[in-house]
Amino acid sequence: MTAPVLVVRGLVAGYGGVPIVHGLDLHVDEGEVVVLLGANGAGKSTTLLTISGLLPALGGEIRYDGRDVAVSGRRRRRRAAAHAAGLARSGLVHVPEDRGLFADLTVADHLRLTRRTDRSPSEAEVLDRFPALRELRGRRAGLLSGGEQQMLAVARALLAGPRVLMVDELSLGLAPMVVDALLPMLRAVADDLGVGVLLVEQHVRMALAVADRAVLLRRGRVVLAGAAAELTDQLAAVEAGYLGDA
Repeated sequence: MTAPVLVVRGLVAGYGGVPIVHGLDLHVDEGEVVVLLGANGAGKSTTLLTISGLLPALGGEIRYDGRDVAVSGRRRRRRAAAHAAGLARSGLVHVPEDRGLFADLTVADHLRLTRRTDRSPSEAEVLDRFPALRELRGRRAGLLSGGEQQMLAVARALLAGPRVLMVDELSLGLAPMVVDALLPMLRAVADDLGVGVLLVEQHVRMALAVADRAVLLRRGRVVLAGAAAELTDQLAAVEAGYLGDA
């Protein structure tokens, strides 16, 4: 059995030295989808920002591909940004909540300017997964619908050749029918490419339907964790924690 590609142990994370996430444990294996659930303010986005190196960890351990990659609070901002960029090049790729797109650049510009690695699929292979983008190559990102912008953000991430793909709030601002089309695409990325996916998602039932495992945060602490099928069987408890106070 291979070791998980991403392991988080006892993570304490927050802002200005004030913890929001308390003692978080999770892991992501190659080819699996792990969904991080919880109410707004529960610490989900903070977790992803800390794993990707954009926020310093206040405590605990983050191991990616067998090495400790946690950023300490003593690291200066410029060095932290360089560290995060290095992690992205090594395959720890983060699609942020704001999607990280440039409104005045076209779809083709975004795909062309994405940094590639020797793990990267071809642009044609990525567009095969998001065929709607083929017809939108000349359109500026600012003129795309929310669903089209999210497809572009994930397509760019795939071109970077991820080993772990972290997607923050895939469904933000999108209609449920659009989310219902996008989530299976992430499942296919895990199945077909062996990419580990760590997903922050608000649509509980839809997310559990495509995930292997799930972790539920409440006020920055894990209150439920296990196989997605197990949490689906405890849906009332999951939704109670999810809809309660952060």
